[in-house]
This record gives sequence, C-alpha cells and structure tokens, in this order.
Amino acid sequence: MQLSEFRILKVLAEELNMRKASERLYVSQPALSQRLQTIESNWGTIIFIRSQKGLNLTPSGEKILAFVTEVLQKEELVKEELQSLSEHVHGTLKLAVASIIGQYWLPHVLKEYVNLYPHVNISLITGWSSEIIKHLYEDKIHLGIVRGNPEWRGSKEHILSDHLYLVDTTISSLDELSDTTKPFIQFRSHSTYYQEIQDWWHTHFKTTPQKTIVVDQIETCKQMALNGIGYAILPSISLRPEDDFYKIPLTDKKGNAIKRDTWLIHHGTGSELKQVNAFMDLILKLTNE
Repeated sequence: MQLSEFRILKVLAEELNMRKASERLYVSQPALSQRLQTIESNWGTIIFIRSQKGLNLTPSGEKILAFVTEVLQKEELVKEELQSLSEHVHGTLKLAVASIIGQYWLPHVLKEYVNLYPHVNISLITGWSSEIIKHLYEDKIHLGIVRGNPEWRGSKEHILSDHLYLVDTTISSLDELSDTTKPFIQFRSHSTYYQEIQDWWHTHFKTTPQKTIVVDQIETCKQMALNGIGYAILPSISLRPEDDFYKIPLTDKKGNAIKRDTWLIHHGTGSELKQVNAFMDLILKLTNE
C-alpha cells in the first residue's frame, strides 16, 4: 500500500464522515468512496462500516489503523531527522501550551520565531496542563508549556512567574469584598489553579462569595470585569497597563505575593532537532531580557 493510501485512512478515521474527509483530502466523495473500496479490496477486509450517521471502524479496521498510524509517525520522524541535517532551520515545530499562555504570551514569541525561521512549520495545540503532559508522554509534541507545578519527570525550565490580582472597576481594597453585592466572576481552569483561589479566599474571608458567575474563557472573565459586572481574580500575564480597573495584588498569610509559575517541559531529545533547539534558545533569550 502507498503512503497516500495510509493518509486517506488516517483522515477517514479522524473524521468518520465521507464529506468532511473528502474536503480535507480535496477529492470528491464518489472518488474517495471508490478509493476506499480499492483499499479495502487490497486488504481483503472491510475497514469502515458505512451508515447514514457516518463511518465506524470495524475490529479489522482498528488493527489496520494502528499499523497505519505507526508507519506515518515513523515517516515523520525520518523526515525530521533528514531535515535536521540541513544547514537551514526548517521542519515542523510541534507545541502544546496552556490556553492562557497561547492567548497572551505566545503570539509575540511566535512572531519573532517565524521572522527568524520562516521555513519552519508550526503545529500548535492549546489546552490544560494535564492534557499537554499527556501529549508529551504520547510523543505527539516536541515541547509543552504548562502552568503551576507540573508532575513531569523529564526536563523542565522555568519561563516566568506572574502575580495574581483581584480586579474590579469600583472595589479598590479587599475590605470592600465583605459588603459588596457584586458577583465573583470566575473562569474555568485547571483544578490546581481553582484550588489556589479557594485557599486564598478562605484564609481571608469566613463566608463564600454572595454571588458567582462562571465563564469558559479568561478573556470573557476579564471583559465582564472591565464592564463593571463583577470582580475577578486574574493573573498578571492577562493584564495590560491600559485596563481601566483597580488591580489589588493577592498575598498569602505571611504577606508574600501569590504567583503562578509557567514551565517549558520536554523529553530532552527534542532539542536535537534544529527547529526545536532554535525555539528553546529564543525562549531562553526572551526570559533573560
């Protein structure tokens, strides 16, 4: 079987829908259906069961797809190794970063990186730190950037620490929280971040907030606070000098600022690739400035 047929099976398995797969492969549905029949004929088995709802892998299809995935991964590794021998930095840089890092910190880093190395392709995943660590364990990425204190046994380098602030358009001191009727606006985040906020709150107040609003994105949380809907606790990485609200730093019982750490994690072997090593060098340079 040709590698092109492997890629067809991979896309079909990812989409489980002939129309979506044909769009990704830039072929018509009838042509894709005919190609799939030929592939199945070559294997001598049915790989996908067709239905009105889409496609489903057969048990035989699952085994074939496991083989196909392994071959394509090996092909990519060989290509990367060949590219690393070149004088120029190119290839694919596979990153997974915490969502807040992807939104507020990474864009200016990637801008500088692509200006320096225009021949490198960027593959980027954003999500929670636990998901990023899983991607690394499964060798789906070269580098991960996570928040908090990651349970990672491989290599890791500290990138930055940012302070936590309570922000609001009218509340200018923590003492005012006891009497306010404003809601506490929170964004969904990794459990460790949520726990840090809960621990801080209970060390300062005997009761829970009177009202709460939970949103799915930190930027939504910030914009609601900026518009006076309620108060929020945000990391300094998400704040800008022009943000028109009070910013009250959070401290622990001893008066120390509460911070959130950001780490670069990897296996250590990825730095053998020029595009990976170049990105790590750039981060080191920017964090030391």
